[in-house]
Amino acid sequence: MGLLDSLKAKLAPAKEKVSDLAQQHGDKIDHGLEKAARMVDEKTKGKYSDKIESGTGKAKNALDRIAHKDGDVKGEGHTPPPAA
Repeated sequence: MGLLDSLKAKLAPAKEKVSDLAQQHGDKIDHGLEKAARMVDEKTKGKYSDKIESGTGKAKNALDRIAHKDGDVKGEGHTPPPAA
């Protein structure tokens, strides 16, 4: 067993725990991201609004991937039904 395989095996339970927590508390995390983005935007007086909005969107997408909300986990993607 290689080093990476060993690491993956040891981190698998932590990955599942993080995924479960992201599913359970996703709304609270989203609220925190929005609140932090608003505060930073106020402190910078709107100078970096586009970058803040972009970063917030990327963070929310990452949260969705972690929580498996999009259903597109590697190897478990949805395939469309065959055309008739």
